Formats: sequence, structure tokens, C-alpha cells
Amino acid sequence: MDFKLSKTHLLQQELFRRFAETEIKPIAEEMDESEVFDLELVKKLLKYGLMGIPYSRDYGGVGGDYLGYALCMEEISKVDASTGITISVHTSLACSCIDGFGTEEQKQKFLRPLVDGSKVGCFGLTEPNAGTDAAGQQTKAVLDGDHYIINGTKIFTTNSGFADTFVVFAMTDKSLGTKGISAFVIDRDMPGVKVGQQIKRMGIRAASNCEVSYENVKVPVANRLGKEGAGFKIAMKALDGGRIGIAAQSVGIAQGALNEAIKYVKERKQFGKRISSFQNTQFKVAELQTMIDAARLMTWRAAVTKDEGGNYGPEAAMAKLFASEMVNDVTRACVQLMGGYGYCREYPVERMMRDAKITEIYEGTSEAMKMVIAGSMKIS
Repeated sequence: MDFKLSKTHLLQQELFRRFAETEIKPIAEEMDESEVFDLELVKKLLKYGLMGIPYSRDYGGVGGDYLGYALCMEEISKVDASTGITISVHTSLACSCIDGFGTEEQKQKFLRPLVDGSKVGCFGLTEPNAGTDAAGQQTKAVLDGDHYIINGTKIFTTNSGFADTFVVFAMTDKSLGTKGISAFVIDRDMPGVKVGQQIKRMGIRAASNCEVSYENVKVPVANRLGKEGAGFKIAMKALDGGRIGIAAQSVGIAQGALNEAIKYVKERKQFGKRISSFQNTQFKVAELQTMIDAARLMTWRAAVTKDEGGNYGPEAAMAKLFASEMVNDVTRACVQLMGGYGYCREYPVERMMRDAKITEIYEGTSEAMKMVIAGSMKIS
């Protein structure tokens, strides 16, 4: 058992950190204030391979692994969680569905442009009245010859404002519940695909997140991933991997916030002393760093288990559960350490605290993670 990163991973980590500091940090505040993701940054993410890290070179990917991807998510999210989730949804959800369940022809047609830096993907599962309860979705796909006709509405579709490729889930047989859900790859330019306005949110405000409607969208049977009824399995498998990315994002937000708080307490003086000289401050910082490192190791464990082909689902759920709750505790504590200034938008910890909350909700709520973990323990 080795808890140290390899030379390759250390090099990747440094490259991701440098990209985050030079390309994202200078515009992170502006993107959050404007609630608009910088499209030039999208081009840079694609150009430098940050959207295809764990995918094979055979399809134009970087040829890395999930641990490397987790390192990317952490370093990027240290400075901007909106950019982190942009990478995560594309990589963990859209691409993984095609990579894991697509035919060779589908991988060449749909996966290659997503991982070689040509296109951006998104993932449409959640609906206005169907979140954790995927079987409650109303979007339907009706077979009509060699096409399906898809009608319905998806909400909270991250990246949808500028994505080219939509992985969408629809009911092909409502009577079968989750076994009646199928998965499809839909092109943005297909007639009937309508992307709505940006949804106003508390955090990750720069990330593109819209309601998308599908009105009589004609989708070839060749665009269906797997068999009819395999959609729920495809979505859950993607979300298992996605939880590693969100755990890494949580670690990144927390570490970024603590780094900012440490800089502040080393400069700020009260009662004639730097705040950092008080034992209460030192103990609190030590406690927070310990929490972050524990979450980081859980995240790495889940990533390595996935890379080695093991049953990573429960470990991914544990990592996400712990890390997402940890980042909310850490960011609140960092705002408190900085007092009134921590509450001001002049400092990024305020944004980080807002961004942290969503990690307990998307890609599986904390309550859903507990269901996954308990289920793996077979205690009922």
C-alpha cells in the first residue's frame, strides 16, 4: 500500500495547479459575478486536454487514469468550482456513458470528439419532478421505424448552454419503472432541442445550467446506448464514477478556502498580534486540514479502486458523502476565521462557501449516498 503519488501524477498535479492559477483564478470572480462561463476558457480546457483525461488515446483521449482526473478536479476546484463541475459533467457523466456502453462505432462517432478536444458533452437525467427518483421521469421515447421520437423536459443540465452532445435518458416503457429507461445520444442541432435560460443559483453560478426541452426530437436507433431498458444502469454507473469527481471537487474547494484563510490570519492583527499566533486559530486550522486530508485519501482510494477494476461504487459514495459534508464545515469555518471580511465578496471564501453546498446534492444527495453505502453492507 502506497499513499504517495507517482512522479507522473505529481507532474500532472503541478500542471493542473499551474493552469488553474494562470488561466482560471484571474477570471473566477468575474465569472461568478456575471453568472456566465467564459467560452474562451472552454476552448482552453479542450485544447489542453482537461476534458479527456481518463480516456484512451485510441479515441483521442489523454490516456490517463481516474486518479489523475481526481487530481485535476481538486486543483481546478481550489480556485473555481464552476470550472470543476464543467469538467466533471463532461468527463464523468457524458463521456463515461458512451465509453462504458457504446459500441465501437458509437465511440468513434460520439466519444472521440468529446475527448479529443472537439466537443463538449452534457447529461440529461433530472427533471422538474424527478430527481433521486429516476423512475418518476416523464420524458418519453417512442420507437417509430428506425428512429425514436423523444418528448420531455430536463432540468439542471450542466454545460447545456454550450454543449454539443447531450446524453439523455427517456422512458421507452413507463410500466417497467427504472427498467423502462433508455439512454440516447442527441446532437444539439437536432430539430426540437431547445435550451432555455440559465437557472439562477446560490453557488457554482458561472457553470452553464439550463432547462432543456425535447419536442418531437427524431433520434436514430443507432444513437441509443445499450439495449432498451438499460438506461438506468448506464446512468447509475456514470454517477458512481461522477461521485469520485465531486468528492475531489469538495476536497479542492475546502483546500482552496483554507489556503485563503491561512493567508489572511497570517496578515491580520488583533490585540497587537497576528491572528495566526493565537492557539485557538492554530488548533482550528489543524482540525480543518486533518478533515481535508481524510477526505482526500478516501477520494484517492475510490479513484484507485476504479482504476484497478474493483467494486468502487460504495467507496465512491463514502468519499462523496464525507467530502461533501466536510467542505461545508470547512468553508463555514474559514469564513468565521476571517470574520466580517470572510463574509465580503472581496475575498473568495464567501464564493467557496456558496459553492460548497451543492456538493451534498448533485450526482446523488447525501441521503442517497447513505442508501448506497448501507445497501453494500447488506444489513437489512
